Amino acid sequence: MTGVGPHSLRRHASLGLWRGLAPLGLLAALTLGGCDNKSAQSQAAPPAPPVTVAQPVKRTVTDWDEFTGRFEAIEEVQVRARVGGFVNSVEFKDGAIVHAGDLLYIIDPRPFEAVVLQAEGQLADARAKGELAKRDLERGLNLVQTSAVSEQVVDQRRQALQAARAAETQAEGTLKAAQLNVEFTHVLAPITGRVSRHLVTPGNLVQGSEGGATLLTSIVSLDPIYIYFDVDEATYQRNSKLWFEGRRPSSRDTANPVQVTLTGETKPSHEGKMDFLDNRLDVSTATLRSRAVIPNKDLSILPGQFGRVRLIGSSPYEALLIPDTAIATDQSRKIVFVVKDDNTVEARTVELGPLDEGLRVIREGLKPEDHVIVDGLQRARVGAKVTPKMAQAAPADTKAPAGDKPAAADKPAAGAKP
Repeated sequence: MTGVGPHSLRRHASLGLWRGLAPLGLLAALTLGGCDNKSAQSQAAPPAPPVTVAQPVKRTVTDWDEFTGRFEAIEEVQVRARVGGFVNSVEFKDGAIVHAGDLLYIIDPRPFEAVVLQAEGQLADARAKGELAKRDLERGLNLVQTSAVSEQVVDQRRQALQAARAAETQAEGTLKAAQLNVEFTHVLAPITGRVSRHLVTPGNLVQGSEGGATLLTSIVSLDPIYIYFDVDEATYQRNSKLWFEGRRPSSRDTANPVQVTLTGETKPSHEGKMDFLDNRLDVSTATLRSRAVIPNKDLSILPGQFGRVRLIGSSPYEALLIPDTAIATDQSRKIVFVVKDDNTVEARTVELGPLDEGLRVIREGLKPEDHVIVDGLQRARVGAKVTPKMAQAAPADTKAPAGDKPAAADKPAAGAKP
C-alpha cells in the first residue's frame, strides 16, 4: 500500500460504488422496458369508425331543364282618352281589380250632346228633303205618260232624289259619330284585370285621339299569365335530337308541362304548359325565346316577376339516386365513398345527373347493390376499415311530381323541333 495517497483511495472507492450500482440500473431498465411493452400491448388499435351507409334508390325519373324567366301579362292595355274635354270624375280605386265594361273616367259630355242634337236636326232635314224629292219623282213619272212633262224633267227629279238620299246617309253618319263621342266621354275598362293608379285627376283637360290621346291609366290581365324564358342553343339541339328520335315531344306541337319556382321558394309552386317557341334564335345571345302559360287563380303573380322554369328534358327512365350530401369533390371529379364487403372504404368516380325530389341522379359509377356512405364522410379513409350502419330504407317507389311524365309522341318523319 506504499505510495497510495488519499486521492487514489477516493477514486477506487467511487469505481467500486458504480460497479455495484450497474446491475441495479440494468435491472431497473429491464423492468421499465417490460412496463412499456405491457402498456403498448394494452393500447390496442382503436375500433373502426362508425359510418352510415345506404343503397341507391331506384325509381323512374324525368330530367328537367331549368331556365330563368320573367312573367308578362297576356293582355295589357293603356287606357287613353278618345275625346277631348275636362275630366268630371274618376270612378275606380287605384290598384283594384276591374272587369271589362266597368266605368273608369267621366269626361264632360255636354259639348258632345249638343253636337248630337245638331246632327239629329240635320238628319231630319235630309229626310224631309228626301221625301219631297221622292214625291216629285212619282208625280213626274205619272205626267210623263201623258207627255205633260218631258223625260228630261223626270231625270232631273230622279237625280234630286238620289242626292237627297245621299244627304240623308251623310247626316246619319254625322249623328252616329256624335253619339259615339258621347259614349267615349264615359271611359270603360276594355279588359278584365288589375288597374294601375289614375294619372289624371278631375278638373284637368285631356286630349282626344285627334291631338295625341292623353294616357289615363293602364290595365294588365293576371289569370292566366305568361312567363317568357330563353333556351340556350345546346339545350335546343339536345331536345331537337330527342324529338327526332321519338323520345321527347316537341313543345311546338305539344303543350309540354312546366313547373315554376318563384323567388324565395325552394320547390315549384305553380304548374303550366308550353305555349310558344320563336321561329329563330337570337343572333346576339344564341338563345330561343320561349313562352309558357301559368294559371294564376289567386292573382299572386304579377307581371315583371322572375321565376325559375323547369321544362321536361327527357322521357321517363329508371335511375339510381343518392343524397346530394354523399357526394364529394376531388378537383374536377365527383366521387362517392363505397363500403366493400370487407368493410374497407373505396372511392368511386361518378357522373351526376339532376336533382329529383332532393336526391341526386347518378348516371354512371354506382350499382344498385353498392353501400354508399351517406353520413360520417369525415371519418372515412380510402382503404381503411369502417363500421357500417345501414340507414333507414327510403321508399323504393316515390311518386313523381305532377307533370313529370310527358305526353307520348310519335316518331317524326323528318326535321327537328325542340
